[in-house]
Amino acid sequence: MEQWHDFFLATSAAAGVLTGLVFVGVSINLEKIVSQSDSGLPGRAAEALIMLLAVLTASILLLVPGQSVSLMGMEVLVVGVAAYAWIVTIQALHLRNLSTIPSYLRKPLLLRITFAQIATLPNVIAGIALLTVGFGGLYWLVAGMVLSTLAAMFDAWVLLVEINR
Repeated sequence: MEQWHDFFLATSAAAGVLTGLVFVGVSINLEKIVSQSDSGLPGRAAEALIMLLAVLTASILLLVPGQSVSLMGMEVLVVGVAAYAWIVTIQALHLRNLSTIPSYLRKPLLLRITFAQIATLPNVIAGIALLTVGFGGLYWLVAGMVLSTLAAMFDAWVLLVEINR
């Protein structure tokens, strides 16, 4: 596990900084984000923060020394399932009103949902793999962390830049 220390140290630092920046950016544009709730911007903001917090939380937990691989697997699984379930709930609530969403926003919404699913599922798989296969499951976590960070940055771009066009 020692060879993973620097990776989790770097991801926890990066995720912490990015989470703070997204939080501040959302705060700056909060009025615009909330006023456009029919476009799903509040949910998109929550998703970006959830994905970054999942990366941050998993990285911090895996930096704790002396843990067994099964404990690490449980930690990753709980964080992964919690993030995935939270994001799916946000998206399901937004999809309930699909008929009221303008047609030009439906394709971007489906793209956002697909990307969020692809980004968060590897974290769940990583927890299961750590519990069943062992340390090899950490490679699934790398994929999940990278994809979650990219998805969160895409959401942040929309919330901080595109919203002001």
